[in-house]
Amino acid sequence: MRLTQTKAELRAATAIRPRAVVMTMGALHEGHAALLAEARERVGPEGSVVLTIFVNPLQFGPSEDFDRYPRTLASDLAIAKSEGVDLVFNPSRDELYPNEPSVTVHPGPLADELEGVFRPGHFSGVLTVVSKLLHLTAPDIALFGEKDYQQLTLIREMVCDLDMDLDVIPVQTVREPDGLALSSRNRYLSETERDEALVLYRALSAGAKAGMNGPDAVVAAAQAELEAVPSVKIDYLALRAPDLGPVIGPGEARMLIAARVGLTRLIDNISITLR
Repeated sequence: MRLTQTKAELRAATAIRPRAVVMTMGALHEGHAALLAEARERVGPEGSVVLTIFVNPLQFGPSEDFDRYPRTLASDLAIAKSEGVDLVFNPSRDELYPNEPSVTVHPGPLADELEGVFRPGHFSGVLTVVSKLLHLTAPDIALFGEKDYQQLTLIREMVCDLDMDLDVIPVQTVREPDGLALSSRNRYLSETERDEALVLYRALSAGAKAGMNGPDAVVAAAQAELEAVPSVKIDYLALRAPDLGPVIGPGEARMLIAARVGLTRLIDNISITLR
């Protein structure tokens, strides 16, 4: 496994095809490991798996946790090596943004909904760095977790609208045995807060079970679970079509939730079949 930290080193090292990229902000956990394992399987032994580790300042708001975000490079590299990663790109801020960017990616109207209401400008920062890293790593496939479902949807739209020559591969959310979605921010939770956070998955699961009774029943079932734990402050609970447009008729849908547990903000989502 090779570690690169400059764009010149990265360009010199990315000659192997086919190539898969997994983009992270570090603090790797089993969810990231699942992305890397899927990438390794898809490109095969003859291909190359590239992992990027960069805490992107453009996607953090003024009151968010950029400085507090965990940086755990040594353990990240150990996980990467164990999952068969060939190349790690871990640039500094000055390497990726030598100047304050004056040209960024405008993500469209979906970015102003759901997460965008509470994190204005967040998705412009996400798509800008993803676009840069796709350009630098030149992959055939890029893998993203479904836990950040709105992010995944917007990346798919960007790749399609800008005719980027790669496939975006979604990977299912990895959960703890009790259902809590794995997240780098889970480490901020106290023992009590972690127990409270389980209500997110209980609410989503209750909504999924009510799918046979239609959209209103789905939302009502989820809200009933959430009301039982008033200490968890809900930013939004939304039922949308798979492309995050409005739900129209029976079929597949996606329920999304964001909530604050203590000082930690968590998101989750689940696929729901409406009858």
